[in-house]
Amino acid sequence: MTLRDAVILGIVEGLTEFLPVSSTGHLILTAHLLGVPHDDFTKSFEIAIQLGAILAVLFLYWERLLRDKEVWKRIIIAFIPTGAVGFALYKLIKGYLIGNDLVVVVNLFLGGIVFLFADNLLSKFERFKDVDEMPVKGAVAIGLFQALAVFPGVSRSGATIIGGMLMGLNRKGAAEFSFLLAVPTMLSAVGYDLLKSGHSFETHQWQLLAVGFVTSFFTALLTVKAFLKFLHSHGFKIFGVYRIGVALVYGFFFL
Repeated sequence: MTLRDAVILGIVEGLTEFLPVSSTGHLILTAHLLGVPHDDFTKSFEIAIQLGAILAVLFLYWERLLRDKEVWKRIIIAFIPTGAVGFALYKLIKGYLIGNDLVVVVNLFLGGIVFLFADNLLSKFERFKDVDEMPVKGAVAIGLFQALAVFPGVSRSGATIIGGMLMGLNRKGAAEFSFLLAVPTMLSAVGYDLLKSGHSFETHQWQLLAVGFVTSFFTALLTVKAFLKFLHSHGFKIFGVYRIGVALVYGFFFL
């Protein structure tokens, strides 16, 4: 992996982490297109730079996270099933799922079909504008939806947004809770992976991680605001079309 690769992957991560298109899936496919070998470092890199994007959420929502105990209650409850699945399946995720182009393409395609119909199907469930209004038990269901994102191509944000809307949140409320739930989820995922793998990294690899981390942070700052503005007046159908298009094009030319 070169410095240029790290910058490109950081931009891709920042652009896709909070969109329902699967950031991990895009990182895997982009790395393949760049000719970056999917060795253990690349897999750790793809996990670790996600924390850069997540810190953009802390930057944008720090006031709410400091004062809102109710949102923290729901974040912690939703994180429990996700954390349990992630720790239990860590070897499978790192050893087989991350870096598997076929898994990414299939999940992008299937998720795209879901998002083509998501707006019409989920609008009838809308009862709450903010996660604080949602019963705590709804957070458990959202956490179970987020756990599906251990499969690259599913999209963590996409799964949690759909889970949130099924639990009665409107589009904006579900998206914001998805952002906030990413904080403990990715902190634990990145911390656990670096604890397992970080001892084997060389100095230049830590430098590449730093570049990808910083790039994803600044790119995500812009993406979060733009995504929320987009959701205010648009639905998810465009993401469904995009996911299906990427899956078909990549599958046809590169698999």
